[in-house]
Amino acid sequence: MKNAHKTPPPPPSPPPPSTQPMQLTEAKVVAMNGYSEPRVGFGFNVGVGSKTGGIWTRGDVVLLTLRLLCMVASVTAMSFMITARQVSTASFYGFQLQLHSKWSFSYSFEYVVGVTAAAAAFSLLQLLVGVSRLWRKSPVIPSRNQAWLIFAGDQILAYAMMSAGSAASGVTNLNRTGIRHTALPNF
Repeated sequence: MKNAHKTPPPPPSPPPPSTQPMQLTEAKVVAMNGYSEPRVGFGFNVGVGSKTGGIWTRGDVVLLTLRLLCMVASVTAMSFMITARQVSTASFYGFQLQLHSKWSFSYSFEYVVGVTAAAAAFSLLQLLVGVSRLWRKSPVIPSRNQAWLIFAGDQILAYAMMSAGSAASGVTNLNRTGIRHTALPNF
């Protein structure tokens, strides 16, 4: 003791680096990897918060390619539905009648065309936004909130496409097999 004052004990030594929990502030994360939000993806950079200085990441190109394929598939399915027509002849007491069938005769087929058109429009919009961001050398998906918003839009359209397919399959099966009336059971 010096002059009746106690000296404080030395600070405890820090644990070894392998057992110390790693907590980084956002500033350290940005300094370490160059972007402010964690990356999302399956083994490659998908584009959330990517700042690569003008270099297109493989993930950004994959996202835009998938958007393009989705739009092409939706437009192709919609064009097949719109151009589908069927003509048949039926004979009633010696008279030949032509029967026409189109997609607009059934509400479920109209629903399929409407949902397919919505999916094509959503994919086109996302493709245009993504390409414009890629040309401006900014991330295709700049924030986690926008990634969740795009994911929610994709999920809504996916469920709408499944419900449209389910609705149309019942009408398609009915058109294929026809209505068969069976005799009522004799009680």
